[in-house]
Amino acid sequence: MPIVTIQQGPRGIEQKRELVARVTEAFVAALECPAESVLVWIQEYPAENWGKAGKLTADQ
Repeated sequence: MPIVTIQQGPRGIEQKRELVARVTEAFVAALECPAESVLVWIQEYPAENWGKAGKLTADQ
């Protein structure tokens, strides 16, 4: 069973639905596995909980 972890900033529910569908399709095509076996885990982090180039994303 493929398990995919996506770490990102918060997104809307429609964007997450689309993301999960497309990621699942990609794994089905690449691994020739059933869609039911693909698990997609989305971890969302608010802008104040991560940084880039030495600054919090919330401050950029």
